[in-house]
Amino acid sequence: MNSENTDIRPFRIDIPQAELDDLADRLARTRRTTGQLPGWDRGVPAGELAQLTEYWANGYDWRAHEARMNGYPQFRTEIDGTTVHFLHVRSPEPDAFPLVLTHGWPGTFVEYLDVIDRLTDPRAHGGDPADAFHLVIPSIPGFAFSGPTPDAGWDVNRVARAWAELMRRLGYARYGAAGNDAGSMVTPVLGRVEQVPAVHVTQVFSFPSGDPTEFEGFGPEEYRRLTFLQRFMDEHSGFNKIQSTRPETLAHALADSPVGQLAWVLDLLRGFGDHPSEMDKALDADFVLTIASLYWLTNTAGSSARFYYENAHISEEPASRGTVPTGVAVFANDFQAIRPLAERDHNIVHWSEFDRGGHYSGTDAPDLLADDLRSFFRDYR
Repeated sequence: MNSENTDIRPFRIDIPQAELDDLADRLARTRRTTGQLPGWDRGVPAGELAQLTEYWANGYDWRAHEARMNGYPQFRTEIDGTTVHFLHVRSPEPDAFPLVLTHGWPGTFVEYLDVIDRLTDPRAHGGDPADAFHLVIPSIPGFAFSGPTPDAGWDVNRVARAWAELMRRLGYARYGAAGNDAGSMVTPVLGRVEQVPAVHVTQVFSFPSGDPTEFEGFGPEEYRRLTFLQRFMDEHSGFNKIQSTRPETLAHALADSPVGQLAWVLDLLRGFGDHPSEMDKALDADFVLTIASLYWLTNTAGSSARFYYENAHISEEPASRGTVPTGVAVFANDFQAIRPLAERDHNIVHWSEFDRGGHYSGTDAPDLLADDLRSFFRDYR
């Protein structure tokens, strides 16, 4: 008999002061590396990490960010044996379209805070009230307040099924789905599981299959993107390999060192490659430290890393080409999808390219992301 408690319970973030005091004490006693070389080629440089650590210890205000997060309605419920935390922000427009937004790693639900008001209340932001959304923004099981998970198997398929159940509990029979990073993996699967009318992603993880005919028609831009992708896999994908194979080993270090946790997320939040210097300036320190604080204060470095392990060990047969209408937003300073490969795997009906924004467009280009979501879903409400 299924004894799962399906109640939806209001939730409020309230980190005990003792945990914040412990964090401050650990930061004050940080043992730093020695003999590091400058530059980002080998990983996070000591100088940049020291500056951010100093601000975390003496300038960053967790309580202010906690209050901002608590400014939106949050809830928890139990789905498939684990706790699922989510924001549920209803629009003032009664006919708004429901939309579930899924974050990535090392992001959290925080990466969508800057688009909430734009999407739920476009009237107040110079937009058309007919474009309004009711938003559901869950934390992937194992991440932050949806963690740690009590069992194995939380891959993209299980997360998508959990989202379908969550939306059913909230009374949404018809809704859209959108995602970033890991959310760009979960979202198309949700489209297959629930047959939602349309899905929107900010990355498409479609790679060459080895068939040389796939490169027919490639021009300089496609080869540029392919080269960038290969560089990323060669030079910056160590996190993927470790979390896909030995996440528990990594977890012991990250659970014991807040600066180690900060360095681990900063390396990915900062981005990769020869991106414009303004991208480094746009990487808001408070955003980075809120992400690091969430992983640290919930002790979910390990359970979130397991998401990679589970996806690398999926036992289900790979899905055939997706048929759900799919929109793609490509941002200038992200690793960029290659359209012919994306169209091989998905039913692409909308493709936008932007001259700014990075991997966390909900934070560094929220206006562009919100506008693209509004534009895409107009035909699928």
